[in-house]
Amino acid sequence: MNVSRSRRCILCVVALLLVCATPATGAQAIEGDTVVLQGLDKVTARVWTFEARIGEAVRFGTLEIYPRFCDRTPPEEPPESKAFLDIYEARPGEERVDLFHGWMFASSPALNALEHPVYDVWLLDCKTTQAVMPPPAGETPAAPPETPR
Repeated sequence: MNVSRSRRCILCVVALLLVCATPATGAQAIEGDTVVLQGLDKVTARVWTFEARIGEAVRFGTLEIYPRFCDRTPPEEPPESKAFLDIYEARPGEERVDLFHGWMFASSPALNALEHPVYDVWLLDCKTTQAVMPPPAGETPAAPPETPR
């Protein structure tokens, strides 16, 4: 196991411990439908803030970012947003390359970060942009889309 993989494993364990160690107050996390991300282009030193709806791809440079899930703590708890993201590099004329599949935490951007020579991407927030209505009685919600490969 190389050093980068060992570091990533340790960071994932720490993230899991942080999530599990939060006190159970009975308050439910608020599931969102949009992630707010910030990206840095290291070549131009420009920073962009952009939003991506759950299940829909957004492009940042040569990156394709697919948010799969996000939620945030209720207002009575310390602020924290987390999101599960799939990130690929998609250059024209080349096959898409897997870069990142995992959780990002707004309060700890370095905990589980995208490692890329040109781009940095981190989570700022998870929010709800439209009222979510429950499915009618007797119906089950549609399954989330499969992870594109």
